[in-house]
Amino acid sequence: MGNEADKKFTWVIKNFSSFRSNCVLSNTFVIGRCKWLLGAYPRGVDNYNSYLSLYLFVSNYQSLPAGWRRHAKFSFTVVNQIPGEVSQLRVTQGWFGEKSVILGFQSMIRLSDINARDSGLLVNGELEIVAEVDVLEVVGEVDIPVVTTDIVNINGFQVLASQVESVSSLFKKHPDIASNVRANNPHLRTTYLNVILGLTKILSKSSDELANSDLSEAYSALSFVIKAGFKLDWLENALKEVCEIRIQEIEEKLSDLTEKRADVDALLKSFK
Repeated sequence: MGNEADKKFTWVIKNFSSFRSNCVLSNTFVIGRCKWLLGAYPRGVDNYNSYLSLYLFVSNYQSLPAGWRRHAKFSFTVVNQIPGEVSQLRVTQGWFGEKSVILGFQSMIRLSDINARDSGLLVNGELEIVAEVDVLEVVGEVDIPVVTTDIVNINGFQVLASQVESVSSLFKKHPDIASNVRANNPHLRTTYLNVILGLTKILSKSSDELANSDLSEAYSALSFVIKAGFKLDWLENALKEVCEIRIQEIEEKLSDLTEKRADVDALLKSFK
């Protein structure tokens, strides 16, 4: 399992002693918005066949852009599963890149120490390894992009970072808009504010883009936030203006239909 917050990944290799393959790989995990995996060599590497060799891999290096590099400090701990006993810890740091996609230790720990009776390192055939990774610098792209979820306080309202510009503009144009708002609950205040932002978006559209149902729903929403104490005379006037334009358009259509009806009536009378 991986934990992005504390930069640690725990890997339990089951039936460790039964592995005959050169390398065993962990699942991919994410730390520092970069994807990693661990590789263990139960029979060692090259002339280190009496050791467990352990490495940190950049898991998706083949899909990274040319020139990518990552500087990381990391540690491996072979956990002693007997409470109070000493675990085996190794620490290093270095640059990962196109020519060095793995870094680690050829001689992490002697296999004889792992397999020693009552060593506490191998319990019920399971070897537990904890990797801690601190990504110091990234050149090129990270694997997991930043998702902006920061909350900003503007005039006592909690808003998303993406809303700061529109909310700041709203309070600049109408500084007393919320002076009479009674609600103290931050979630409720945010709900009211989002309704107002939605209304301003609706009224920014042309009359042709708005259905009659849009205007009806806008009136209901406006009533909702006015009752909460918001000063929205300007918004109410803007909505009335849009509705008056819509009524005028409807009256013009009705007048046109009336004229056409009169023409048809006159035509019918001429055939009598």
